Amino acid sequence: MQKPAVTLMVKAARAAGNVLLRNMHKLDALNVVEKDRLDYASDVDGKAETVIIKELRRATPDYAILGEEGGAQGSGRFTWVIDPLDGTSNYLHGFPHFCVSIALVENGEPIHGVIFDPLRNDLFTASRGSGATLNDKKIRVAERKDLNGAFLITGFPPRERKNVGAQLKCVEALLQEAEDIRRTGSAALDLAYVACGRADAYFESGVKPWDIAAGVLMVREAGGKVVDYRGRSTGPLDTRGLMGRPLVAGNLKICDALQNRIVATGYANALD
Repeated sequence: MQKPAVTLMVKAARAAGNVLLRNMHKLDALNVVEKDRLDYASDVDGKAETVIIKELRRATPDYAILGEEGGAQGSGRFTWVIDPLDGTSNYLHGFPHFCVSIALVENGEPIHGVIFDPLRNDLFTASRGSGATLNDKKIRVAERKDLNGAFLITGFPPRERKNVGAQLKCVEALLQEAEDIRRTGSAALDLAYVACGRADAYFESGVKPWDIAAGVLMVREAGGKVVDYRGRSTGPLDTRGLMGRPLVAGNLKICDALQNRIVATGYANALD
């Protein structure tokens, strides 16, 4: 049975998903702004975030909010961390891979998470200590023991392009063993896919709290591990939204192997 907070989050995520679907046929008419170099947002992002906040505020008026579009609002023990459209570039190009991500964070640690893919009607949920589910069925990370034949996911965030040379060197080394590496364009779905075993592991630098808050919890509750490029615990999330971070996620063995390869190729050094 879903916890009350998750039920609320699911309602908010589905409402936002409806906003995204209703506007898919109007992509040419959307108002698009470039927040930073190659980092875009549309008025659909804002509309979806408004719908989410309305639902959450109704039940929890005193909780703080960190939204990708609206920024930080309020402070306190509990914070809603919201990405109303993770995969905006995909969405704006009509590429069918994006989602809504909502997490409830207590003192920087995610305690409930929901990731909703409205196109596939895939609903991922997780609560600390209670496991993770996909469409109400328990999920677990894949059991691959090393990088040999691994199916990996990464990202090339615009904010981190200065390190792309080191990243590509790492990718080249990984492809000597891995089956393949995907770049899907949605960090939240990447982490959800690791949690349910659709991918063996994920790594990316510069990800923000709204990108990963729900997904980190999903992976952990599905029996996986999340660390930084040096193998250290990622620590509390920055609920002001100012800091990005490098992230590696997968089962315990492949996570260690991937993180060690990131260090050995010099990619971790490029971020120091």
